[in-house]
Amino acid sequence: MKAFVAAALLASAAAAGAATEEVITIPTRPGVTVSYLLVRDPSATPKIVVVSFVGGFGAIDLGRRAAAGPVKFGPGTNFLIRVRGSFADADFADAIVDAPSDQLPDGMRDEFRLGPEHSADIRAVIADLRKRFPDARFYLVGTSRGTVSVAALSVSLADVVQGAVLTSTLSVRDKVGATLTGFDFATIKIPLLLVHHRQDGCFASPYAGAERLAKRFPLVSATGGNPPQSGPCEPQSAHGYFGLDAAVTSAVRAWMQGRDYPREIP
Repeated sequence: MKAFVAAALLASAAAAGAATEEVITIPTRPGVTVSYLLVRDPSATPKIVVVSFVGGFGAIDLGRRAAAGPVKFGPGTNFLIRVRGSFADADFADAIVDAPSDQLPDGMRDEFRLGPEHSADIRAVIADLRKRFPDARFYLVGTSRGTVSVAALSVSLADVVQGAVLTSTLSVRDKVGATLTGFDFATIKIPLLLVHHRQDGCFASPYAGAERLAKRFPLVSATGGNPPQSGPCEPQSAHGYFGLDAAVTSAVRAWMQGRDYPREIP
């Protein structure tokens, strides 16, 4: 089955240079489609493709947004959407994944993020991306509740991805779900990087949770940034690295490229 592309190709307001954004929708499971926002420099062939998973319920609703015209996001948007331009240049492309059609409009619960249907969807997304970029390396990146997806996919898709990054990892059960409280991190065998803000005030993602995982995986710890302009679990706060976009993405890029990267930000 061939992918079909939404008629929304535009200059990225977030990215420097000639980066473009394109909403691509592909069939995954029977009767189910998944859309992703591909952010790239069309004049370059990326060496690394970042596959990004936002927080909350992961429902970006890209198909509806694209049907209405160029996809736009407000200033309070998710951290990984906000920094998408940082992963779109000669070396990187970014694919921001929406919730599948059978989980819209409400989005994905933790049980779905941890389950086989989500894995099947993302395997299909990566297969589509690999057709476009056959020589690229693929890295999963999740923030906040997106870390539930990336932790599980780091195990089930270990044969098709080269590494993963968890930012603002959810390690405490909350009213929405179990988060990663029951996940066995020993099952992750691919390279994995943790990024966490020392002042993260979100109940479900305390810095102490990342510290515990740092016994097994490398950790980049952030401090400071801009004064919060949102709640403690929202993007315009320490939880979303507000005011530290460039420093955080620079560290993540360096790690993916196998270069030296800071363990402390700033």
